[in-house]
Formats: sequence, structure tokens, C-alpha cells
Amino acid sequence: MTVIKGYESVGQIGAGSVQTSVEPVVGRKVPVRELIDDSVLDLLLEQSLDEAGQLRLTGEGSMLGELVKAVLERALEAELTAHLGYGRHEVGASKSSGNARNGRIGKTVQTGVGPVGLRVPRDRAGTFEPVLVPKRAGRVAGGLDDMIISLYAHGMSVRDVQHHLLQVYGTELSHESISNITDQVMAEARAWQSRPLDPTYAVVFLDALVVKVRDNNVVTNKPAYVAVGVDTDGHKHVLGIWLAKTPLDVATAGEGARFWASVMADLRNRGVRDILIACTDGLAGFEDAIHAAFPATTVQVCVVHLIRNALRPVARKDAAAVAKELKKVYTAPDADAALDALAVFAGTELGCKYPQAVKVFEDAWDRFTPYMAFTAPVRKLLYTTNGIESLNYQLRKVTKARGHFPSDDAVVKLLWLAIINIEDKRARERAANREKGTKNAFQPTRLVEGLRVSGWREALNELAIAYPGRIR
Repeated sequence: MTVIKGYESVGQIGAGSVQTSVEPVVGRKVPVRELIDDSVLDLLLEQSLDEAGQLRLTGEGSMLGELVKAVLERALEAELTAHLGYGRHEVGASKSSGNARNGRIGKTVQTGVGPVGLRVPRDRAGTFEPVLVPKRAGRVAGGLDDMIISLYAHGMSVRDVQHHLLQVYGTELSHESISNITDQVMAEARAWQSRPLDPTYAVVFLDALVVKVRDNNVVTNKPAYVAVGVDTDGHKHVLGIWLAKTPLDVATAGEGARFWASVMADLRNRGVRDILIACTDGLAGFEDAIHAAFPATTVQVCVVHLIRNALRPVARKDAAAVAKELKKVYTAPDADAALDALAVFAGTELGCKYPQAVKVFEDAWDRFTPYMAFTAPVRKLLYTTNGIESLNYQLRKVTKARGHFPSDDAVVKLLWLAIINIEDKRARERAANREKGTKNAFQPTRLVEGLRVSGWREALNELAIAYPGRIR
């Protein structure tokens, strides 16, 4: 028996083949380059050149396509051998088993390297059911499915994915096939959406992305709310994604008390028992709903959003000056000093010119002042929403390329895939920077999920004093 670099020959794939089928002797994985003779590689290279002399790695008749074809056909032969219970050319074996090989049938399957034409072996009794390439299956799952899901997660629509596969790989899949592939992740998305949560969160941030969704046969703008919670260890987690349903008798999605009551019920059903501070942007019906579910929760208006709303009516030439005056309000030592600073600004020329900027703070004053009761560590935690802002910026890049979504589930599916993709991208970038020794390369590899809040120890001590017995 011939031994090649730790492997033993177990027979040739077919007549006239120059390849040798091998299996490991010591269980170690040997690089494919060491298993294939140079003459075989030279032949593959020659056959994979197009008319212009360029190498075709993917697509029909390409080098990788031919390798995939060879591997799949060899595996199918092995599956049939296991099904029959005897190998090829074993004299008399077919009579004793009552079944035999019955030639091959042509079949083209779509793979991650393009369409591959296979010769699938058959048995005479018709009982052979291939596992690797099942009957009536038009594609080989795995690489192709992962590629389609990755393209979808990067914001490409189903039609964009369809065009990309045809243009680059020569792979033609129907709109329904691609939709079915991306729908495979819905079970995981639903499991993530309903996973158990911690009993206590120090802060929960809520922000919205507006997406176009077909609801009740009408395409409408809907806010998709993303919640990020800071647990008692100071780690951030995306708690969920929620979209309001559109009642049949109205034209727009309802986001009032009923919707927020359902969101709070979802959090409670998943194990949340207490939220110290909920940071939002003045959502209608939210305060009543959260106090019904979590009576002791402090509702804090998002300071960043408050400043943005105040600056919205301000002319660009005056924006910097107004922002400087407003900074005196939200950096004041206490609520009384903040009120005095706002009154001073209201009496200035800029305050008289832009009374709406003053009114924004006055209207939200009761939800703004809880922020003033804390010192710098907690203020920084409540004010600095960079994590969720950065996350939503990345998510908006994914959703803005879509015309509209066919359903709420499609929105949740894409946002969930995008969150995973963003976290993975961040981790890869940090890993590459660590290898290069880049400055700040050892910063956290995550954008939100599991990222520890900066200065959490100081903030925790103050929150423990302000909310005694509630942080465990």
C-alpha cells in the first residue's frame, strides 16, 4: 500500500485518474497542496485559463468549480457504496444485496464558486437518497448560503444579491430561493429576540430608526426601536428590536401607550424586574407605560437629542454660539443653577431670536432635571450615547439602501443580521490592528454588545447611593 505524507491510499476515484484518494493515518490535517501532485495542478491551471489567458477561479468550468465537482462526485460515490454495502467491481456482491449501481444522471447545482455540473450515481432499486446533494436540491448549502446571508446583512436587497451572484459567479437563483435562504436565520433572530435578560439594568437607552415597511398592503414609514441596556456590571447589550403594528382603521403605525405597554410586557416576560433609568427622546405614551411596568424607574430625556432639537430652528451661522450657551445649562452644578442659566440665555439677543430653543428645554424640564442630580461619572453615562448613536448610524447605512421591507419580520431579520455583522467587523478590525501594533489597538473589539462602560466603577458607586438596594 502506498503511503503519501501520513496518508494511506484507499483506491482511485475513477479509471485513468491521476489523483489518489487518501485518508489520514495519524489524524492530522494535511494541506491540500501537499496532497496533489504538481502535474495535476499544472493541468488544472491550464484548463482554467480563458481565451485571453486569464485565470478563472470561479464560475462555470473554473478551477475551483472543477475541484468542487471532483470532491462532490467522489463523496456521492462513497455515499452510494455505504448505501449498497459493497464497493465497485466486487463480484457477486450485487446479487447477495439485491441492489446494484445503475449508472449516473446529470445534474447542475449552484455552489459558492458558481454552477457545477455533476454526474450523480444511481442505484437500481431507486432507494439511494444522497445526503450531500439531496434529490431535487438545486444548490449545495453552506458556502453559498453563507455568502447570500452576508450580502443581505450588508444591505443588499434580494434582487441585488440575485444580480451579484449572476454577474460574478454565473449562479442563477430565483427571488424566492434567495428569500428562503435569508429566512433561515429567522429562527435564530426570534430566539435572540426572546432570550432571557438580566433582572436589573442600570440604564436603558431607546432610539429609533425610521424604515419603510409594507403594512396592511400600504407602504408606510415606521420607527424601529432599538434598546440598549447597561447591566449591573457596566456591560452594554442590545435588548431587542420592536416595531409598532398599524391598526386596520388608521394609516400609520401606533406608538402610544398600548405599543409601549407591549414592549414593557416583553421585557418583564424575559426576566427584567427593575430599570433604574430609562433614557429616551420624549416618546408619546412611554412614561406611563414604563411606570406601570416598573414604577420606580426614572425617565430621563436623552440630553443629546434635547440639544439637537433645540438647535434645529437655529441658523447655521448662530449654531455654535447657541450651543455654547446651552452647554452652560446642561453642565450646571444643579437644577437651580441650570434654570438660572436657561433664564439668562432666554434674555440674551440669541435667546430672543430663537425662543424655540429655550422652549425645547422648558417643555422637557421635568424629564431633564434627573440628570442634574448626578455628578460627572453618571452624567457622562447618561449624556454620552455614542454607543447606540454609532450603532444606529451603522444600521441606517444598511437600511437606507432598501426601498421598503415586505414585513416587520424582514426589518428585524436585517437589523439582527446587521448587528452581528457590525460586531464581527469591529472585532476583525481590532484583531488586525493588534497584529500591526497600531496605537489604541487594544481598545474593546465590540461596538455595543458586551462593551464595558467607561468609568463604570465611579458611576456604580453613585447609582448605588441614589438607588439603595436596587443594584445587585
